[in-house]
Amino acid sequence: MYVRLLCVCLAVVSAIAADADNCKLNGDQESASERAVLERLAPLKNMRFETTHEEYTYKFVVCGGVNGSKSTYDGLIQNKTAKSEITVVGRINDTTVFNGTDWIMLIYGSGEQYDSHCGKEPRKAMIMISCNKKTLASDFMIVHEERDKSKECFYLFEMDSSVACPVEESHLSVGSILLIVFAVLVGIYIIGGFLYQRFVVGAKGMEQFPNITMWKELGNLVADGCDFVCRSQPRSSETAYRGVGDDQLGEEPEERDDHLLPM
Repeated sequence: MYVRLLCVCLAVVSAIAADADNCKLNGDQESASERAVLERLAPLKNMRFETTHEEYTYKFVVCGGVNGSKSTYDGLIQNKTAKSEITVVGRINDTTVFNGTDWIMLIYGSGEQYDSHCGKEPRKAMIMISCNKKTLASDFMIVHEERDKSKECFYLFEMDSSVACPVEESHLSVGSILLIVFAVLVGIYIIGGFLYQRFVVGAKGMEQFPNITMWKELGNLVADGCDFVCRSQPRSSETAYRGVGDDQLGEEPEERDDHLLPM
């Protein structure tokens, strides 16, 4: 009997603790878009931040309660340093969340009521999370407290985080896919041919390259074609030594010996 009662109590406490560590969206029914934005904030869950402005210190936890506060649902509190007075600015069990292209707005409502400002409505904390790919979370600070209106007052905070950045989808073009396939096929041809030439044929040195003779002939043909197409002037033939033959000798003038005959 007592053991069963103890188990029930532990289960209730565990359920409450688990619920206190999650943002609870306000309204009767949460939308799919709100749930998707909360899932993007999952890497920041239970991360704690603190900033000081004038005589106040602000403590903020993403979808979790601030330690030492009045309730486990207190997600953002204001502490007056001189008097150690804690004021709950927003609670995680009244959460609103939406996003844009490169930002996420996280709102904690149901804070403590104003004493005389804003029609004594509950306080509200608005945290603007801006895209910064270089950090998971940083630069938490208070920007402004709007309390001069009769209603809809708020505390505005901002911070940087990579979770607010748009997801970059990588799409390969048809040309890129063809280049990758071609590179893979060339790699298979070279590696496979090299292994075959080395271990099956027993080739050594450059002869291990597959179809080395064909590639040499192809290289020569390409070189000849390039030489024929790209050369702007005819190639000058080198002067070669040639032997002197009878056909290269000019006819010698006929010698006249008429002057030797007797008169």
